[in-house]
Order: sequence, then structure tokens, then C-alpha cells
Amino acid sequence: MKDYYKILGVSRDASPEEIKRAYYRLAHKYHPDKRGGDEKKFKEINEAYQVLSDKEKRAQYDKYGRVFEGVRGRTGEGFDFQWSWPKSGGFDFEDLEEIIEEFFGFGPFRKRKRDIKKGKDISIEIEIPLEDTLKGTEKKIKLKKYVVCSRCQGSGAEPGSKIKECFSCRGTGQVQEIKQTLFGSFTRYTTCPECGGEGFRPENLCNVCRGEGRIKGEEEISVWVPPGVDTNQIIKIEGKGEAGRRGGKNGDLYVRIIVKKHPVFERKGDDLFVSVPISFTQAALGDEVEVPTLEGKKILLRVPPGTESGKIFKISKKGIPHFAGRGRGNLYVNLVVKTPKKLTKKQKEILKKLREEGL
Repeated sequence: MKDYYKILGVSRDASPEEIKRAYYRLAHKYHPDKRGGDEKKFKEINEAYQVLSDKEKRAQYDKYGRVFEGVRGRTGEGFDFQWSWPKSGGFDFEDLEEIIEEFFGFGPFRKRKRDIKKGKDISIEIEIPLEDTLKGTEKKIKLKKYVVCSRCQGSGAEPGSKIKECFSCRGTGQVQEIKQTLFGSFTRYTTCPECGGEGFRPENLCNVCRGEGRIKGEEEISVWVPPGVDTNQIIKIEGKGEAGRRGGKNGDLYVRIIVKKHPVFERKGDDLFVSVPISFTQAALGDEVEVPTLEGKKILLRVPPGTESGKIFKISKKGIPHFAGRGRGNLYVNLVVKTPKKLTKKQKEILKKLREEGL
């Protein structure tokens, strides 16, 4: 970095008159048209004088070590693009992201503006039994979260107190910030630290929430779980997240549903599967067997003679209701022929005779 004060041979607290005198003296000495002149030295002297003779440029140089001119960004400020690598450390991609964002307003690093007063979204999980998917259910849950302050009704101001424009940002919610990077320095607008980007502040802060407009509390919320819901489906409830700051918009509540596994039925989509044991004679001769349903009522299923173990029968519209639609899935019954482990003497004799008959 060039030391302009050293080039002109003056101290850093030199007056404008001292700088001017030093410039005239050196310019006269090193002018290229004079015998013994030095064009390179003359250009350095001229460059130093152009900076130190200008009040604004000199202030920038004293603070940042250089003057920012040449390229103008969206903020209207000048920027000096000098492509050079830092003497130590690596390439700072964060600087590149911010420069792309600030100068050009586009690119993969562009960030969307957000509502600084909006409350955070909340995500929770609730479990329901499989039976609740038939007709839907209402669940009441208690959430610990930020709620609207009852004293100031969310304004953040003590009752009767006025809301005034922020002195620091003059109501804009933003202040200028100058940042140095390996590309030079640039000016950008950042959120005002005094008002948090709102542009206004209460004259007297609420004694309860201290100006936040919200406090930590608890709220009971009713969640309607519709029929046919399945595991990992998410229900969004607008405005039931955390309360926003100073009257800002509330966040949303996202409820993730977990359907508990059933001891009897297995769910696949909107269909249900159940295994029903039958005896060897029922499978061989045919019979009627009771089949359980999710509603709790049993229905009769006719088993034809000669049914093999593992045979599956479909009972229409006894499954899960279609989510957000009409109709229901099906119930599939898997008949499993049970092999008896303990036989009486008489049963053994009968089975021996059957074996003799070729069964």
C-alpha cells in the first residue's frame, strides 16, 4: 500500500496548506519536462496530492488505507476493484458472495429479504392410533412458546406511550456499513442495531415484555387430524407458531403425524392386511371364519374347500379412507393353516387313518 504522506514528505496531521506547499515543491522538482525530472515519481506525487487535498478522499484513506473510486454499485457508493491476493490466508468466498449480492443484486448467493418482526415457525410431532385414521380426530396440545404480551397487546410500548421514529436510521430500518475485503472495500446497508430494522421505537418500553411485544408463555391449540392421514404427513396451521415482535406476523405451526403400529393390522397405503389362522379341516373342507376389522366389528369370510395356507382374500372398502378424497382402501385377509403341536390319542389315530387313505 502506498504511503501518500511519505510520498509528499508531510506528517499525517499536516494541514491542507502544508500539503499544497509540499506538492508544489515536489512537482516542480520532478516534472518530466524539467531536466532531471522523473515521470514515474511525478505521477506518484500527483496521485498522493489528489487524495490528500480532497477532504472526503483523505478521510477514506486515513481510515481504510485507500480510496474507493471507479466502480459504482447499487448503493451509489464508489468501489475500487483492485484484484490482488491477501499476503496471508486463503481466498475468502464469503467476501465474493457479499460483493456479488451488493453490486449486482443477483446470483446464487442472493438472499431473500425476510420479515424481521415475524415469529418463528414451530414444528412438532403427535402420535395417533391407527383407528383414528378412519374418521379423523381432534388433538389438543399445549405449546410453550412466545405469546403476545397482554399488557401492551404486542406493540412493545407501555400503555399510553407513543411510537417514535428511530433516531439512528431515521425510520428506514437500515444503516450504512463499510466492509473491507480482498477486493477492496464496499458500502452496504445493514439492519439498524438500535431498532432491529423496524424503523420505529417505543417512547417508553413495556414494563412486562421490555419492548418485545411478546413474552414466553403457553397456549393450548386444537389440531384437527383428517381421515386417511398417514405417517410423516404434515399439517400446517397458520399463525399458531411463535408471536412476532412488536405486532409482527405470527409464525406457523407444522404438525408431523406419526401413526402408531397396530398389533393386528398392517397398513400399506390405504389398504390393510391381516392374518387369520384356520385349521387343517377348515382349509380342506371349507368353512366360514370371523375376520376382524379396524372398526372393531367382525365379518364372516367364506373359506372354500381346498384352500391352501397363504391364500389371500380381498374384502373391498374395509381399509383406510382415502386422504382428502372419497372411498376407502381394501382389507386383505391372509389365511394361515395352523399345524397343531399337541394331539390327543384319538386325534392321532384319526390322522393315521387319513394318512393310510392318502391324505
